[in-house]
Parts: sequence; structure tokens; C-alpha cells
Amino acid sequence: MIQRIDSHQHFWRPARGDYTWLRADVPALAPLLRDFMPEDLQPLLRAHGVSRTVLVQAADSHAETDFMLDLAASRDEVGGVVGWVDLGRADAAASLERMARHPKFKGVRPMLQDLPDDDWIARRPQPDAVNAMLKLGLRFDALVNPRHLPWLLQFAKRWPQLPMVIDHGAKPPVGAHGSEDFARWREDIAALAALPQVFCKFSGLWTEAAASTHRDVDVAVRVVRPVWDHLLEVFGPARLMWGSDWPVLTLAGDYAGWIAVSEACIGGLSPHGQADVWHGTAQRFYGLAAD
Repeated sequence: MIQRIDSHQHFWRPARGDYTWLRADVPALAPLLRDFMPEDLQPLLRAHGVSRTVLVQAADSHAETDFMLDLAASRDEVGGVVGWVDLGRADAAASLERMARHPKFKGVRPMLQDLPDDDWIARRPQPDAVNAMLKLGLRFDALVNPRHLPWLLQFAKRWPQLPMVIDHGAKPPVGAHGSEDFARWREDIAALAALPQVFCKFSGLWTEAAASTHRDVDVAVRVVRPVWDHLLEVFGPARLMWGSDWPVLTLAGDYAGWIAVSEACIGGLSPHGQADVWHGTAQRFYGLAAD
């Protein structure tokens, strides 16, 4: 079985109360309004040869990061945690130093896609907070939409030593590969890929596609492949990492289905390239211990 690391998954317990995006008045999110915990994911990991995961924040609170770190401490399959810190606050560096005492704390993800100002990342992060990330050996996960990419490029150029990964390929218009929006995404993502410290996750794309593609692996492959082809061209396997985005993934398909969609794309690479995307890139980027 192919060795895999899932570079992007979540756990949550809605009763904790800080998942502001998980709204009961949004019918499309109803399937996610329940607990998703390690015991739900573990059988899927075992069935598909996933040895470790990177657990990523889903709430903009320190409490949720502490919740994830507590889970990770008792779960060998969780290799690392990407938490939340408001990099614009004066006390951000102190928060980072506290969290980094946990050996599985690997990085930070501001929820840029949900902030009111698209240019927040280019204006607001405190230099001492970013310097603290560098000193502590942390990584930056960028949760963005295509409109944020020019601003993210400014941030990346300002901090060339900060390892950065773009989540879900920046959520391009999957299935609209002949459109102006897709052409603009191609150009903007290529500009970021030209910077050697920038990586990208091949994740979260099935849920970005039209509902007509959901539950149909063959159709999903057709609409996702143009995104994959471009990401592969500009990043190469050594800067691409596979992730599931479970349980958000379940809005579009199941874990096995996304493995199949991904295999249809990744399987065309050399054995070394496949190993990079399935596990090697994530292991190197996040500094995960070897199996």
C-alpha cells in the first residue's frame, strides 16, 4: 500500500461554541453540525495507508488550538497541529511562544478568507509576530480565495524565509478552466509558486466544484485535473502535498472517493514524484518525524 500523510484534516466538537462559520441557518452545512473526532477518522486512515495527519484549525480562537493540541498529545496518528493566532495583535509573539512549547505545534493559519479586508495579510501582521514564527521554526498556512493572492504575494515577498503553504490551491473556480477567473488564478498562483518558500496543498478541491460533480469520482477527476495540471507545472511534486480536508470533504464525497480522484492525478508521476506528493513534501515542510 502507498504510504500517505494527510496534510490537512480537522476535528471539531460544535458544542465548544467557537466555530462561527458552522452556522445552523446554512442548510448546506447541516451534515457538518456534529462531532468529528479521532475515532471517526482512524478507520479511514487505516484503510488507506495514512500513517499520520496534520490537524488544522477550524476556529479563530486560542481555545480551539489548545483543544487540538490536547487531542494531538494522545494520538500518535496526529503528527502536527496548525493553530490560530491573530498575527495583528500586539501579544501575538507571546501566544506563539506559549503554543510552541508543545512539540506538535507546527504552524499558524489565520482565517484570511473570512476577514473583511482582502489585503489584511499585506498590512496587519506584526513584524515581531512573524519574526517569532521564524525564530520558533513555525510554518504559515494560507487559507485564501483567488482574490487574496496578490496580497499574499506581497506578504511572501516581504518574508522570504517564512515557509508558507497555500491551502486547497487557493480555492480556484474548479470546472471553469476556460474562464477569465481561472486564467487569472493560473497567473496569480504561478507568481507565488515562483517563490521557493511557497508550497501548495492538493486538497479541498472537490467541495469547490459544482454539486453535479459530487459523489461521482469520474466527473470529479475531469474537473479537478486542470487544476492539478497547473499546480504540478508551477510547483512540481517537491512542493505539492496531498490532503483530504476531512470532514469538509464529506460535503462532496467520501475519503475513498477523494483518494481515487487524487490517484488519477498523482498516479501519472514517477514513483519518486508520487512519494513526494503523497507523503514526502508534507513530512519535510512540517518537520514531521519519520515513520
